Amino acid sequence: MKHVIFGGDGFVGRHLAAKLVADGEEVLVADIVKSDLPHYRQAQFVHCDVTDPVAVQAVDIKPDDMVYNLSAKMLSPIQIRSKRHDFFYPVNYHGTVHIIEAMDKAGARKLVHFTTDMIYGHTVTYPMTEDHPVSPLGEYGQSKADTEVVAAQWRQRGMNISLFRPRLIIGPGRLGILEKLFKLVDMNLPVPMIGSGKNPYQFISVFDCAEAARLAWKAGVPNEAYNLGSLNPPPVRKLLGDLVKHAGSRSILVPTPAWAVKRTLDLLDRLNMPIMDPEQYLIADEMCVLDVSKGERQLGWVPKYRDEDMLIAAYDEYRAKKAGRPVGASHVAAE
Repeated sequence: MKHVIFGGDGFVGRHLAAKLVADGEEVLVADIVKSDLPHYRQAQFVHCDVTDPVAVQAVDIKPDDMVYNLSAKMLSPIQIRSKRHDFFYPVNYHGTVHIIEAMDKAGARKLVHFTTDMIYGHTVTYPMTEDHPVSPLGEYGQSKADTEVVAAQWRQRGMNISLFRPRLIIGPGRLGILEKLFKLVDMNLPVPMIGSGKNPYQFISVFDCAEAARLAWKAGVPNEAYNLGSLNPPPVRKLLGDLVKHAGSRSILVPTPAWAVKRTLDLLDRLNMPIMDPEQYLIADEMCVLDVSKGERQLGWVPKYRDEDMLIAAYDEYRAKKAGRPVGASHVAAE
């Protein structure tokens, strides 16, 4: 048996691949790029664009292989409204379909697939458990929600598919949307919050995501969905306040009327001048926290990293990169 990781050179994939290689497992990474990563001394690599069904079919998948789909288009860079469907769907939806169809042809039955918490949309119940209503607010969340429908259909045909719904992922190698925040702090400029900042904001470490994927394999790939998020996320005001203090910045946190900010951002979005994606700002002042206890109960998965530590480590690495110093392997923000 080997582990086939689609998108295995990407953000979560490279950490999962390294973890499995360290455990002595046989790993095959299928991706459109190959980085200069040390685990490739043991792992195999094959070039594969998941939007091309022929390329996916050519990947060497055997019936007893464990397959992971970590290929995805994210919310960064921000897309204008007219381009969002064509940006997200070829990879997020059609890529998933191509992978599952290739698995079926090869006789492989075990898949770990990452979607997103943004399938939930607005907060209806708090905290959000995995049975929270699904009502995405945009093309990104919808593209991921549609793959969960596909997964349900293939489960009925005998596949085992574990689904993971992460919050904003933090980890080494990518800044994503937090770069704008760090620039404000660096320049001692006011940091606006959408709303009062009393609501919590929840991250999840890329290392915790990789461990969740590994534990799903160890648990036999349950036909279940699992939320991925930190424990006890702090209020936005405290999270940002700790960052400003750590940075030695003179930035002040500015609460704003959430409804007015959202309507302004809506207008900019309609004018094809988006600053944030609607899927980000429409829930920014809500009590949007994932209940992650199901992962602990069924997989033995417990997140290790705190939101405050992740954000500060991300800022430190942003500063190191800006200064031209070597960037360590702790945490840099993702999309």
